[in-house]
Amino acid sequence: MLSGVYLAIKKDGTKYYRSSITYRGKHISLGSYTTERDAHQTYLLAGEVLRDSTKWDIDNYPNPCLIRFDKWVVLNNFRDNGIYFKTPIYLKKKYFLYYLDQDYCLKFDNDDLFYYSRHKIVKRGGHLFVSEYGMQVNILSRYGIKSYAVAGRDYRFINGDNRDFTYDNIEIINRYHGVTLTYRKGKPEYLAKIHINGNYIIGRYETEIEAAIAYNKAVLLLKNKGLKKEFLQNYIEGIDEISYAATFQKVRISKKLLAYAETL
Repeated sequence: MLSGVYLAIKKDGTKYYRSSITYRGKHISLGSYTTERDAHQTYLLAGEVLRDSTKWDIDNYPNPCLIRFDKWVVLNNFRDNGIYFKTPIYLKKKYFLYYLDQDYCLKFDNDDLFYYSRHKIVKRGGHLFVSEYGMQVNILSRYGIKSYAVAGRDYRFINGDNRDFTYDNIEIINRYHGVTLTYRKGKPEYLAKIHINGNYIIGRYETEIEAAIAYNKAVLLLKNKGLKKEFLQNYIEGIDEISYAATFQKVRISKKLLAYAETL
């Protein structure tokens, strides 16, 4: 066998060749190949990358290349920063980059490094997911952003870069179910709506918390009237039971919704 190459056999008896390299005491798998020559050439190229940062870097990815791009990022980061990650992460001083491919790079705070070093990000239908216990989880959920949230309406990237997921760059506009920030005569107000057979306006409120509690009040009203539909209720942080109860009693619900409830 050529250096860096190991023969392997599939269940059906087909032979293939695995390539790997050891660097700083770490055994790194480079991939599987149909020919011994390709596996060996991969090993040689990986050795060059790990030895020569002046010639090879992330932006100098050859095309075509026997090394997958995600593995290319792993090798560059290990060489430059001395830390091995299985996921395509490249460390910077105060943040890190996560490469989905050569042209699609995400930016995260170092606080998220442990999480994304163990979770692979995939892009499907314009959304970014990781796998959690066999389920697809939108990465926006780590910021308290709901799965149905709309960029620009419910949250926004402050610097306009929708690939910059650092915490200081994400502003949550609407954090509660059924609540939307709107403006009337130039003044902000919070519109609470609930979807039954179409949307019903619950009311318009001065604060986000009032609107969120009004939504919860509408949910409770409809359930007590016998509506057989599951609604997610809002959990309000930073408010005690007495304040919640006082606000619950204070907020008013639209006459149209009250009339609908009487028909149930």
